[in-house]
Amino acid sequence: MELNGLISTLPKEIKLLIGTFVIVLSIGFFTGLLFVGETSSASPKGIQEQYLGNEDEDAIEVMRFKKSDQEMLTLVHNHVLSMSIIFFLLGLIVYLTKLPKKFKLFIIIEPFFSVLLTFGGLYLLWKGMLWMTYVVMFSGVLMTLTFTFAVFIILYQLIIEKAN
Repeated sequence: MELNGLISTLPKEIKLLIGTFVIVLSIGFFTGLLFVGETSSASPKGIQEQYLGNEDEDAIEVMRFKKSDQEMLTLVHNHVLSMSIIFFLLGLIVYLTKLPKKFKLFIIIEPFFSVLLTFGGLYLLWKGMLWMTYVVMFSGVLMTLTFTFAVFIILYQLIIEKAN
């Protein structure tokens, strides 16, 4: 069975379901990024302060304390599980789009590595490996770019075929 490009042949009701799901999923994903920006100022220092605290510093705007074992394990556990499901479902939909096979495979598989690097990196940062801040930032950006591209390609192929 040929699945490459199958998305354009689906009934309009299934296309509507997929499109609505992807839009609502994107709202949730990007709201999470807004939260990250608000809590860590999306900078190396902000990320470190969010997990390691800043109570030893002078002239701070907001006092932050180091996360507890329970807080870190809950954060890593929840994000790895939920984002694995998100990227699994998004990957299934991307697989139905018309893209070159190797590029499609990258878009489908890369987010799983980024999830492990981002949240594993946060855990290692919390354990004292400060250089992991940069791994977390890089993998987070790559995960976001991959998510965004996947969403755009899905919506593009749903809408373009609808117009034809």
